[in-house]
Amino acid sequence: MKATTRLTLIASTLALTFAPALTACGTDAADAGAAPESAALGHVHGLALDAADERLYVATHHGLFTTGESGDPVRVGDRADDFMGFTVVGPKRFLASGHPAPGSGEPAHHGLIESTDAGKSWKTLSLGGEADFHALEHVHNTTYGYDSTKGMLRVSKDGKSWDDRARLQALDIAVSPNDPDTVLATTPDGIARSTDGGRTFRPGRKPAMAFLSWPAPDVLYGLDSRGGVHRSTDGGATWDKAGELPGAGSGVQALTAVDKRRVLAATADGVYESTDGAKSFAKLFDVDTGAGH
Repeated sequence: MKATTRLTLIASTLALTFAPALTACGTDAADAGAAPESAALGHVHGLALDAADERLYVATHHGLFTTGESGDPVRVGDRADDFMGFTVVGPKRFLASGHPAPGSGEPAHHGLIESTDAGKSWKTLSLGGEADFHALEHVHNTTYGYDSTKGMLRVSKDGKSWDDRARLQALDIAVSPNDPDTVLATTPDGIARSTDGGRTFRPGRKPAMAFLSWPAPDVLYGLDSRGGVHRSTDGGATWDKAGELPGAGSGVQALTAVDKRRVLAATADGVYESTDGAKSFAKLFDVDTGAGH
């Protein structure tokens, strides 16, 4: 059990969301059965599109997956690692964190790893064996990561040296597209806001969200623990409900807004896409909860 799972979770509307997301991170013997190269996805930790070809990539408990020729998900490369934080930085360039596959002999925490060939191979950039980033954002030529081993926001300009910032209990982070000092974090108390680059945060305020995604200065999306997708046009000061994510009764797992209208999200039931600003969703892939643990 990792450090994050030992944090005391206070009663809140996020309690059911935080617990599965935290305990899904593990590399013990119970995880020894890796998913096959082509299979229903297990627990989803991240969603992103490669800027090179708009291909969807899904970071999971048993590797990184993308769409195969048949339309079914296929694993990228030969690594069945537990990918936690995951983000696309540029064409075929990905950043991630997490844990190696069981039996690899590698340190338990990847730190920050980088791929420059769309996930086929990876190298360690920094903090190998030390950090486990459960959330990663790369904006303003800067990487923001929530390190679950320390319960801390960490920020880097080059992916190698890091500035340790505020300690807080968070599940996800989002950074304003037009202000590198405005950082939001989803906490059990609600959305916490920083206006100094994550050095300090004001206490969380309702509404409580599990995940956030900020694709444009005037559009911020939030996903609550019941599957409600919410939209803010003023940086999170006020919110309107945009729609409902199907299958959310099984638990929400990830959210990425590609732009103002295109939204990707995952539950324990499936990976979904909306092209109308979260008013409606279509299922892209099934998710098999049995394969995610």
